[in-house]
Amino acid sequence: MTTRLLAAAVVLLTAGPVAAQATSPMPADHRHVPGMVHDAPTASRAQPRETGQSAFAALAEIVALLDADPTTDWSRVDLERLRAHLVDMDLVTLRATATTRAIPGGFEATLAGDARTAAALQRVWRAHAGMLGQQGAVRVAVTDLPGGVRLRVVAADTRAVPRVRALGAIGLLTEGAHHQAHHLMLARGAMPPGHGH
Repeated sequence: MTTRLLAAAVVLLTAGPVAAQATSPMPADHRHVPGMVHDAPTASRAQPRETGQSAFAALAEIVALLDADPTTDWSRVDLERLRAHLVDMDLVTLRATATTRAIPGGFEATLAGDARTAAALQRVWRAHAGMLGQQGAVRVAVTDLPGGVRLRVVAADTRAVPRVRALGAIGLLTEGAHHQAHHLMLARGAMPPGHGH
């Protein structure tokens, strides 16, 4: 009887790891382990290009640019500040609600959300309203509200009013290529506090 119990225990103890390996979503030889070295890409084998979700990819791109620039001052680099800004962008893009109405020459929008989203809206719009104004296509007035911000956007050219209204708040944030430069400056530690994060 004791021999049978001992044999059953041995079977259960050895079957557990084998069963776990069999049901693992990734084969053991493909898991990340300390000291792992990946094969170098070859011409005959396609390699993935995406580095992960979009914020991670944006950070990876900035790190590559900083590495490639021999003038990078690593003592000033602040990737955590850029990461915090990307979190804000996620909240503004995906978590905020927008109520928009037409006004002469443009639109007024109330953007709101929970406490984190409201704070992100205020930081992002304070930083980007000025950049949009510098481009000259629109005039943007930002008013902080307890739950977010109110924007008043007027097109500089009356012919652009339909486009400005169609873009709305989120569309205006995509205008121009200032985001990329803004992200690089944040990562380099070249922007004062209050500019984007």
